[in-house]
Amino acid sequence: MAVWALGINHTTAPLDLRGRFAFALDQLPPTLHGLRGALPRPPEAAILSTCNRTEIYCASEQLELAPTLDWLAKSGGVSADELRTHTYTLEGGQAARHAFRVASGLDSMVLGEPQILGQMKDAVRVAEEAGALGTTLNQLFQRSFAVAKEVRSSTEIGAHSISMAAAAVRLAANLFEDLHQVRILFVGAGEMIELAATHFAAKNPKAMVIANRTLDRGEKLASRFGAETMRLAELPERLHEFDAVISCTASTLPLIGLGAVERALKSRKHRPMFMVDLAVPRDIEPEVKGLSDVYLYTVDDLAAVVQTGQANRQAAVAQAEVIIDAGVQSFMHWMDQRSAVPLIQQLNAQADEWRGAEIARARKALARGEDVDAVLQALSRGLTQKMLHGALAELHAGDAAARERASAAIQHFFLRKER
Repeated sequence: MAVWALGINHTTAPLDLRGRFAFALDQLPPTLHGLRGALPRPPEAAILSTCNRTEIYCASEQLELAPTLDWLAKSGGVSADELRTHTYTLEGGQAARHAFRVASGLDSMVLGEPQILGQMKDAVRVAEEAGALGTTLNQLFQRSFAVAKEVRSSTEIGAHSISMAAAAVRLAANLFEDLHQVRILFVGAGEMIELAATHFAAKNPKAMVIANRTLDRGEKLASRFGAETMRLAELPERLHEFDAVISCTASTLPLIGLGAVERALKSRKHRPMFMVDLAVPRDIEPEVKGLSDVYLYTVDDLAAVVQTGQANRQAAVAQAEVIIDAGVQSFMHWMDQRSAVPLIQQLNAQADEWRGAEIARARKALARGEDVDAVLQALSRGLTQKMLHGALAELHAGDAAARERASAAIQHFFLRKER
């Protein structure tokens, strides 16, 4: 089996290009179906899509990197040549190493962040439910989860990490003298908004409001923090009420446009607004960043903030890489063993055929009333002759080199003392 990975992430592609290839969880089943149908042989497949990366993992009898890239380019509406300049492609052990590093948080913008592991597990679950996951990728991902668990329990890889949510709080504190007087709007009710709300709630802001397309989900999250809720449709009319806006939804189009922000600033008499867009694709139109009284940050803008303390984590990274190396070696050993499975199956089938033939002969002899011991002797002798026939025939071959190879094989397989 060939294993390969192809992807784009925060280090290889700009935010707007990544947005073209962002897939929500509920989009993955039909997307996986489309991917598998587009390749010459439908491979095992899984797609990991987060705000920082979109990655395709595949396994098949033959490597199909070029068709995989062509399909991804077509799905995002760009040329294969353009996409190729922003992608990374990995095969075999390098693909496994990448998966293990991603699961362990070593390839994240926030080094050691734990959210990626949950996102990876969700991607694998969806792929399995869609019937796209087979034995090889299942092994790859289960081993990546085990490696990630060992990395987190055996190293301090996440001890100094600053999450996106914590970084947003830090930036807000730099802008506002007192966060106790700040009114904050959270747009969305997913995991990232939950994290952001948790961090901001710890600063006791003046008010927290959650706007979500599904009001029930927004109310459930709001109840945890004593926050208010509002409908997403109210956002344009109420935007001026908020000093800070944190947005992260799965919308394919911006929810907050330039015009709405301009009107909000006018109503606020140009008091500054702090805005964080954690969504990919964007929730807030990029032109908003050009307004003089708006401080807009995207996931990519937060990169410098979250790298704080990176030097303190280098020792932990080195420890993690050792664990990952061991995991890769173990997976590749399993892959090598899997290559022998067809031969093992053929050998077992041949042995079953011989055994069946000798048992049938023995039963006929017993039915004729022949002596049981004699029948058993004949059965064992018949099996032995069938098993040794090929080896003995090679030893009697006329080719000296063939006899030498046969002799070494027989010594190894039949005449070893240890069993």
